[in-house]
Amino acid sequence: MSDDELEQLLRTGDAGALESLFERHRNRLWKILDFRLSPAVRQRADPDDLLQETFAAAQIRLPHFVRTPLPSSFLWFRLVALQVLAEHYRRHAGPQRDAHRDVALDGGRDTSAALVRGLATSATSPSGAVMRRETLEQIEKALGQLEALDQDVLALRHFEELSNSEVAKVLNIQEKTASIRYIRALRRLKDVLATIPGFFDGNRGEGETRG
Repeated sequence: MSDDELEQLLRTGDAGALESLFERHRNRLWKILDFRLSPAVRQRADPDDLLQETFAAAQIRLPHFVRTPLPSSFLWFRLVALQVLAEHYRRHAGPQRDAHRDVALDGGRDTSAALVRGLATSATSPSGAVMRRETLEQIEKALGQLEALDQDVLALRHFEELSNSEVAKVLNIQEKTASIRYIRALRRLKDVLATIPGFFDGNRGEGETRG
């Protein structure tokens, strides 16, 4: 059965369609949660735990999907997953922190921390804690030169692996705008990251082909 047919059943409240669609989107949702999960919360919950909670939450919130015109079941599951993750931030990060600084439900306001972690894993591993800290600081500084919307587009396209159409829907912008901003932001970021000694060493091929 196609996704469209399953979504039609889902809009009738069909529990079987919910389970089937969730399984089809499981890998993509896992990547999103893994990307956005901070080290502090990761000590208490991993992406697999959060996926289980997301499915349970989706079962409870299925009437909302039925009532609300959403672009796709995947983007709805993604929204539920980020809501689950935001609840973990509220629960574990303490009263002085705002969960929405780490996980934004509309698709990526304040995604710098997740981008820094994601980009750091792409860099050549520097030796020593001081060098690792300096590299993270340099990456954070580089990201600071990008507009918030460009950071959002990079996070959604490059790390969450959303399509251009999905990015446009999440950020409520035109598809052409999403495409242009992604290409521009990726080029600008690569130019800045290239100034960090050793950043692209050992993964030069990936850096050249992924853009």
